[in-house]
Amino acid sequence: VEDALSATRSAVEEGILPGGGVALLNTSPVLDKVKVEGDEATGVAILKRALEEPLRWIVINAGQEGSVVVDKVKRSKKGTGYDAVKGDFGDMVAKGIIDPLKVTRTGLENASSIANMILTTESLVTDIPEKEKAPMPPMPEY
Repeated sequence: VEDALSATRSAVEEGILPGGGVALLNTSPVLDKVKVEGDEATGVAILKRALEEPLRWIVINAGQEGSVVVDKVKRSKKGTGYDAVKGDFGDMVAKGIIDPLKVTRTGLENASSIANMILTTESLVTDIPEKEKAPMPPMPEY
């Protein structure tokens, strides 16, 4: 309930976007107009791929092929996306699948900030995942 209330407040503050990763994917063509070379061009290519990932993972989690759906949405008109619950395509806003602009914007800003920090410090601190202990083998019957 608290998350829904917070999302509603964010939507009232800054507006809404088509949800399901569609808004991020729709911004990708703008990056084609950016004139950069070398490392900056690599950064733009990485960002373009990153903008596809939310939709790709929604589709994968729905048991479908992410790359196929991403390609179809890219070729569709803006605002058209994949409804993972119904398994069809359509206008995301008309279907009620929306995201608050503020949440999408701050998520992208924070991800960019973290990526910049990793690149400039050339290191990253993280937890080492613990290895799961092997389960005890079944006991033979006597």
